Amino acid sequence: MKLIYRRCGPLSQKTKNDIAWETLFDRHHILHHINRDGYYKISARDIRMEREPRLMCKFDHRIHLAKPFKDYKLSILPISRSEYIIGSFEIFQTVKYNNELTPTRVSIPDFIDTIKKDDLYSESSALHAAHVSGMFQRLLGLQNDVPLLQTVSGRMGSKNFHFDVNLVKGGSFPINVESAQIEIDGGYESKEDFVIVEAKKEMVKDFNIRQLFYPYRVWSNRTTKRIQPVFFTHSNDIFSFFIYTFDNADTLGSIRLVEQKDFVISDEKISIEEIVAITRNTQIVQESREIPFPQADTFERVVDLLGLLYEKNLTANDVAENYDFNIRQSYYHADVGVYLGLVEKVKKERITYFRLTQRGRTFMSMSFKQKYLALVTSIMEHAPFKVAFLEWLQNNRRLSTERCIQIIKEQNGNVNPDTSTIKRRAQSVKKWSEWIYRLTQL
Repeated sequence: MKLIYRRCGPLSQKTKNDIAWETLFDRHHILHHINRDGYYKISARDIRMEREPRLMCKFDHRIHLAKPFKDYKLSILPISRSEYIIGSFEIFQTVKYNNELTPTRVSIPDFIDTIKKDDLYSESSALHAAHVSGMFQRLLGLQNDVPLLQTVSGRMGSKNFHFDVNLVKGGSFPINVESAQIEIDGGYESKEDFVIVEAKKEMVKDFNIRQLFYPYRVWSNRTTKRIQPVFFTHSNDIFSFFIYTFDNADTLGSIRLVEQKDFVISDEKISIEEIVAITRNTQIVQESREIPFPQADTFERVVDLLGLLYEKNLTANDVAENYDFNIRQSYYHADVGVYLGLVEKVKKERITYFRLTQRGRTFMSMSFKQKYLALVTSIMEHAPFKVAFLEWLQNNRRLSTERCIQIIKEQNGNVNPDTSTIKRRAQSVKKWSEWIYRLTQL
């Protein structure tokens, strides 16, 4: 079917990349070329006319795709240091977390002073902690005293290789790569294995397969050792490793999940009795009419955003371009932080930034157990969540959406009666109860 160009939606929902790519699609008649040839090659120099390519082409997750790419089911791949190719390529792998897994408890050696288990708020610090605590040895089934050393990280050249990429409507398309730039977050080598790691500091819904496939192809030609591609996330203090293989080294879409393994660096456990005691003893605060009722049903992502803000202040655009959030989700999750008294919005030169309040910074600097009990306390200060959680427990962890809606109406008088909105808010009430209970299952 022929693709017809149309401009993006309201300016308020656009990222900087949306605006820049819309201009490039218009200027270079990109859809016309794709309709005619099936692809379009664009130079880094042409992209740089609007914005730096490293920012314009950083589509780590499907949600990052600029609006024209989403509208026409397109994606982009680097084919050299100075050129990219655009087409209807399938380049994302869905990530599904197995919440039934019980994380393996590990520890950082006592002699390590430079890695603090309660201060792992960057990808590099989380990776270093995973390495020194022996997580990678356990991934490979090795003993802790078997040598496994970090040997590779950062940017490097790919040299030349070719592969096939699957198309959205079926079939495949050949891609030739000539000395593109690749980046590896961590490469770990034992006597028999080489582990390639792509790391993210938050829970994700998917990732760009290229981030594992390009390094996999490069190092397949440089070592005879078994290569283990691993996607890694550090979210809510849980280290989740997704071990993959490529069934066909010449096909990007041949990626297959082998196993998920979870770890936690803590010997502290949270009991349901402690949660119930906090819930019953926490004083209710007055609901503010100025702060919207939460519409974010995955509380893990709220905690992830708090961790990102512990490192630095961010705008909604910063969050949308660098993490697995879009603009709307960035505001929703930041608003949850505001609702709980953990985040505030500040303006500087007409730009709104999210930053942690002193309370939020104090919470995020606590030990594992104290941090999560403090977060539970901040939730239980709000009557709808307190009432719903206690009733959820009494009903054997079951509560209908209709009952959650009723609780919200009874306990919070300033909610929007709009059906779709209040259902989303009821979902938040129910899902937050589940998150709190999962803390006791680690």
